[in-house]
Amino acid sequence: MFTNMNSSVITRSEWLIFPKPNPQAKLRLFCFPYAGGGASVFRSWSDHLPAQVEICAVQLPGRENRLKDMPFTRLAPLAQVIAAELSLYLDRPFALFGHSLGAAIAFEVASLLRQREGVLPVCLFASGRVAPHLPDPEMIHHLPDNLFIDRLRDYNGTPEDILQNDELMHFLLPMLRADFEVNETYISTQSKLLDCPIYAFRGSQDDIMTFEEVAAWGEQTNDSFTLRTIPGDHFFIHSAQELFLQILAYDIRKLLSKLL
Repeated sequence: MFTNMNSSVITRSEWLIFPKPNPQAKLRLFCFPYAGGGASVFRSWSDHLPAQVEICAVQLPGRENRLKDMPFTRLAPLAQVIAAELSLYLDRPFALFGHSLGAAIAFEVASLLRQREGVLPVCLFASGRVAPHLPDPEMIHHLPDNLFIDRLRDYNGTPEDILQNDELMHFLLPMLRADFEVNETYISTQSKLLDCPIYAFRGSQDDIMTFEEVAAWGEQTNDSFTLRTIPGDHFFIHSAQELFLQILAYDIRKLLSKLL
């Protein structure tokens, strides 16, 4: 769940990074990382998606180029800040993608943009998370360090050499705990359904959530809903990245065909 410290092209906002700026893009894809993840997760995605797409990765505080910034522990204020930052970059059609914690943030931001700006994404891609109106299936952010690290190991998203580095983990644990607290304490209170398609993704061997809990994303839209199962565990976006991005590219091409 921890990514490297390398940063990409940074906008005037410390919250947003465009790994490969594309002024001619027909669609902007805002990407939200999982707990502990940074914008660099999406650094190479532009190479695998249609040329008409511009990636804008959201950089949460407490990681990579924002190591000194205090992480949030609740989703509502975090989403409010992000929605305000994104409001400056809504000059073209846009979609939102989020994995795990990122999916919850993306959903809340979509709802806020509708309320504040009167706009909606052309699509919401929700990956590796139960539907936002359901409680998180487990609570680990409050566990003692050793048990918390054991659960991180079970998620299979943090390299073992990092988990075994006591000095580094001592530095990372506050940020990781904060991210998990954001995710685990959030349950959507949005009463109005989105009016855009939702695509949900899950790993075929993800034992953190059930098929039904992910399928419940379909209850959050008045538009179409598609659920795709990808081979792999919770972090299929890494272990099966090539296949996953091929499928994501296919879905985005369908969206682009309606925009062009």
